[in-house]
Amino acid sequence: MAHPTDVRRGGVPLPPGGPALDNAVRAALDGPHAHLADRYGRAARYRPETYPFAALADPADPAAWADLHMLVGPGTTVRVKPVEQVPDGRQALGEGEGVQPVDTALRAEPVPEAVRLGPDDRPEILDLVARTRPGPFLRRTVEMGTCLGIRHHGRLAAMAGERLRLPGWTEISAVCTDPAHRGRGLAPRLVRAVAAGVRDRGDTRFLHAAAGNAPAIRLYESLGLTPRRRSRIVQLRSPGTTGAGRALGVMTRAARRTPVRPAAPDGGR
Repeated sequence: MAHPTDVRRGGVPLPPGGPALDNAVRAALDGPHAHLADRYGRAARYRPETYPFAALADPADPAAWADLHMLVGPGTTVRVKPVEQVPDGRQALGEGEGVQPVDTALRAEPVPEAVRLGPDDRPEILDLVARTRPGPFLRRTVEMGTCLGIRHHGRLAAMAGERLRLPGWTEISAVCTDPAHRGRGLAPRLVRAVAAGVRDRGDTRFLHAAAGNAPAIRLYESLGLTPRRRSRIVQLRSPGTTGAGRALGVMTRAARRTPVRPAAPDGGR
């Protein structure tokens, strides 16, 4: 697996994290989020409508990419991170670069007016997400962990929640504020409130942000989070159903009728 890139200057050592954070999606699917996983051999993914990412035990291993094809089937769109190089035969539909800040000095504290959001609040959550675009958030993402919100006159004004959860670490995500309520400090307060719950569970906080989202990165740094690494994120389509793809499609259907092979013994880290 590729080593993380130090996003800071001056040779300062990376904040702690280790192999689990280097392949956070896989570590989550092998750990606390195993109940949300579909897997085949060296590949795993979150179930549909939960989170649009898949992960490989080793993105440099061609066999892991073959397992991913068996898992998702031909002609399927999926996002994968981290990725250094996309194998031949996979159509890249888009890519980006992400930054992973980790908690080095985040002050965690409850927010009395924050309310816990759940599946019954899904219409409001998805409406706010559609208007603010905080990152991937699907119909069942709210089931990945605690999600907190602040209402104004009964309407959801801001929210933040937990997303990836791996041994010892929990990601804070979906940080967003209705444009009409920006400038009131709601996002920082909710980040600290979610962080308080993560702290009480004994986990350390981390986040992900698009490398080009300078305002978000500045906000996280001001709250006491330090960018740890950059990684390439790729959205791609698995090979189609013509030629060899037809054979792979038959193999995929057969695989769905047979027991799934166990995950790699190293847990994909």
